[in-house]
Amino acid sequence: MKTLKKILSVFLSILVIGFVFTACKGNEDKPNNNTNTNNAAVKSIRYLNFKPEIADKYQEVADEYEKETGIKVIVETAANNTYEQTLTAKMATDEAPTIFQINGPKGYINWKDYCAELSGTEIYKHLNDKNMAVTSEGKVYGIPYVVEGYGIIYNSAITDKYFALDNKATKFSSMDEINSFSALKELAEDMQKNKEALGIDGVFSSTSLKAGEDWRWQTHLANVPIYYEFKKNNVDLTSDAIDKISFEYAENFKNIFDLYTENSVSDKKDLGKKIVDESMAEFAQGKSAMVQNGNWAWSQISDISGNTVEESNIKFLPIYTGIDGEENQGLCIGTENFLAINSKASEAEQKAAADFLYWLYSSDKGKSYVVNDFGFIAPFDTFKEEETPNDPLAKEVVRYMNDDKYTNIPWQFTVFPSLNFKEDFGSALLQYVQGTKSFDDVKSTVVSKWETESSMAK
Repeated sequence: MKTLKKILSVFLSILVIGFVFTACKGNEDKPNNNTNTNNAAVKSIRYLNFKPEIADKYQEVADEYEKETGIKVIVETAANNTYEQTLTAKMATDEAPTIFQINGPKGYINWKDYCAELSGTEIYKHLNDKNMAVTSEGKVYGIPYVVEGYGIIYNSAITDKYFALDNKATKFSSMDEINSFSALKELAEDMQKNKEALGIDGVFSSTSLKAGEDWRWQTHLANVPIYYEFKKNNVDLTSDAIDKISFEYAENFKNIFDLYTENSVSDKKDLGKKIVDESMAEFAQGKSAMVQNGNWAWSQISDISGNTVEESNIKFLPIYTGIDGEENQGLCIGTENFLAINSKASEAEQKAAADFLYWLYSSDKGKSYVVNDFGFIAPFDTFKEEETPNDPLAKEVVRYMNDDKYTNIPWQFTVFPSLNFKEDFGSALLQYVQGTKSFDDVKSTVVSKWETESSMAK
């Protein structure tokens, strides 16, 4: 009996040693989680592209990535204005995208059951401004992949000419001193008085209020006071708290809107006929010194016949409205384009998707496509300052992004309740400048239409 026990003991010892050896060997063979070899079992991932204008370039990227890693990226592209319909159809099939796009917090609400948590991904870790990500309850579900910025574009040749005037009524000697609404108002009003000496028709280009051309005010300008209201009240943009607003900073909106219309190239009575292209042409041809728009306006400026503005003189100024603490306010920088990874995909596929995105926005090959072929301003610290699209307004956006003294305003108009709301807002603004509505009426329209449209959307 003792002999049998000894034999069993030895046999069990051998089994234990063999198990430990096998486990250790298995750990040695396990690939590093930071390498693509971890995705050896993944042969392909799918990407549903939002931008048809660069679909061919995305295919080139996919081919390069497959050569380098062996993983095929199947790029499918939705036609213009059909992304949501295409995504809905694809998600119900075996060809559901591994990587897709959501349109900000509202897009997350629609697709939250399919959005993987992304705070542990490398691409998120390298996001310049973590506040730009789509989050809910402290978790990350959408990462911006391209950003744009808007503010007040100005021609420094004209402002420098003003600073050199002997009879100017202000003490300003540089645009560096303009860091608040009160300073901007003082500057603009005195420039308007000196418009003949400056060779301009007005300080600001025409405020385009024709229906369909008023998005710079009912969306972009409105973003500033709405951002501050949400910030003050600590509003979760993925919650029901966005269903109502008080338009708490309506007076601040009025401050800058009045400054635009009262120191303009055009008379107020004509603003209902003005379109954005006319406004940009006025700036490009030197008829105005300033215009509110975004970095996308560079092509409008540079391509306009009779353009007199030199590239080196095109600069950005934040949209100041008189809100406390705005001295360190930057541009409105954001996007409506956020990457999401399908939580229904396998863990290996999710990892492969995250690896591909990081490669695209960190490798030399990937970054070259992003900058030179896509023309994106990328919001990641993997890009050097010189790795940006080669135009003056894009470079200005990057300058504001990289300067820690500025607090840039994110794009929160992605949660505005509907197109109807924006159109009604724009119509009320037109009636205001025409004198048929008070600004209190405008405020009432904004508050009531916001609540009505939010309710209807549900």
